[in-house]
Amino acid sequence: MRFSVLASGSTGNAIYVATDRVSVLIDVGITGKQAEAALREIGVNPGELDAILVTHEHVDHIKGIGVMARRYNLPIYANQKTWAELDKQIGTIREDQKRFFEVGEKKELEDLGIESFGISHDAAEPMGFCFYHGRKKLSVATDLGYVSDRIKQTIRDADAYIFEANHDVEMLRMSQYPWSIKQRILSDVGHLSNEAAGEALGDFLGGRAERVYLAHLSKENNMIDLARLTVKSVLEERGLKVGDDVHLRETYPDRPTRLEVL
Repeated sequence: MRFSVLASGSTGNAIYVATDRVSVLIDVGITGKQAEAALREIGVNPGELDAILVTHEHVDHIKGIGVMARRYNLPIYANQKTWAELDKQIGTIREDQKRFFEVGEKKELEDLGIESFGISHDAAEPMGFCFYHGRKKLSVATDLGYVSDRIKQTIRDADAYIFEANHDVEMLRMSQYPWSIKQRILSDVGHLSNEAAGEALGDFLGGRAERVYLAHLSKENNMIDLARLTVKSVLEERGLKVGDDVHLRETYPDRPTRLEVL
């Protein structure tokens, strides 16, 4: 199984996951042109894509979905409540391209197993995904107001995680955001702080040299060095040695991570 975080952050999110038989995008929250450029940067021909999976309907996750689906004749998988919102935002999609993938459902696309799970976020019915190929597992969980025990149980035992570390709490509190926005981000249907990310990861990481990609960083209220330092500190308080037991990786709002193989 191969994967790359094509873009991640408050300005747009997209992830590529593939095996030798199938390749999918998780969200396209960047323009179609940006998605194509990111794919080509990691050596992937956009014309070889097979499907798009949707976590939820916020614009930083769906901006380019309609363009990519129409241009490359791709089916779009989302749950019914999310589809009700997508139809208003992504333009005309043929009925045969609309596929349903409900919360808690498991599907197989060729040799790629996919499991969806519900997350706490202020969207219609937001989801995360776990991907399985052979003995390998990749867990994708962002836009988390908080991480429930059920989510921890679902995503644990992965070889790699794409996991939210959205904001530094003090930076957010001191920011120019209206108080209503700050309250939303800090709420149980908002986003996960750096410290909360570290605490959640510490609850389920096994110390098997897992790769953790710190994702969905706020452009205004976080910095990658701060996110890494905070998560590292919390994990090491839990007895996990960063660099040996777990490897922290960066994601970027404007360029893809290198294509990783599990």
